[in-house]
Amino acid sequence: MSDTAGLLKGRFLVFTAGIFWSTGGLLVRLAETADSWQIVFYRSLFVVPFLITVLALRNRGAVAQKIRQAGGRAVLGGFFLSGAFTCFVLALEKTSVANVLFVLSAIPFLAAVGGRLLLGESVRRATWAMMAVGSIGLFVMVEGELGGDGMEGMALGFVAALCFSAYTVALRSGQARDMTPAVCWAGVFGSLFAGSALILQGGAFAVPAYDLDICMTMAVGQIGFGLLAYTAGSKVVPAAELGLISLTEVVFGPIWAWLVVNEVPHRETLIGGAILLGAIAANALTGMRRKRPPPMV
Repeated sequence: MSDTAGLLKGRFLVFTAGIFWSTGGLLVRLAETADSWQIVFYRSLFVVPFLITVLALRNRGAVAQKIRQAGGRAVLGGFFLSGAFTCFVLALEKTSVANVLFVLSAIPFLAAVGGRLLLGESVRRATWAMMAVGSIGLFVMVEGELGGDGMEGMALGFVAALCFSAYTVALRSGQARDMTPAVCWAGVFGSLFAGSALILQGGAFAVPAYDLDICMTMAVGQIGFGLLAYTAGSKVVPAAELGLISLTEVVFGPIWAWLVVNEVPHRETLIGGAILLGAIAANALTGMRRKRPPPMV
């Protein structure tokens, strides 16, 4: 395959990953009776066997060896990713899909700061400038939610973004290894957190078969296939383009919620989100000439 054809295929895979990921908010909305903790529990639980199967197929059954090779960084990364899994679903209980996804779109900036502080990675002047612009967008979004439950949802969304950024930094620190086991650990931690919450709150584990199907679709389709497509595409697509193309998640997520469940974003959400997305896109475009780092997963 030529370099051009390989790049086009990689871009398509990253775009597809964004589409898979963008369905998360809609799928949570489509659950009939399962509450947030039940969704987190079963989605996390179903992720584990799926990715163990993927690891087994990739490595001729040497799953335990790959998990050991990934080491403590994968465990730490999985811990933070489970926090992102959990806070994402809890945030959707308090605010709109658009709010949560726009807040999550700040992850590249948060990860850049984390990489600078913990790994000594350089941050371009353009990135600092776009962070300032993006913070204005976040302020506009938050201002529209002051005084309501939406503010709590925005805060949970921001915690999810922080957790995912920490996960990203953990992956970068172990980028010479296959860090796919980190997602397996995230499934383990997420199911433990949610299961403990259900027990402490006196909640039930039993949910309708339809809701179990929704959780399995999220685990295998949204997270699993999305991750596989992104990982494959990241091998040939430059890092700046990865961030730009994967914004399809943020763009399409609110559209699915609007088309299927008639969830219309607030004006402030659209204005602030547009400012934030513009800042992220500008940051990615100005970084196109930079060489991509090795793939994170």
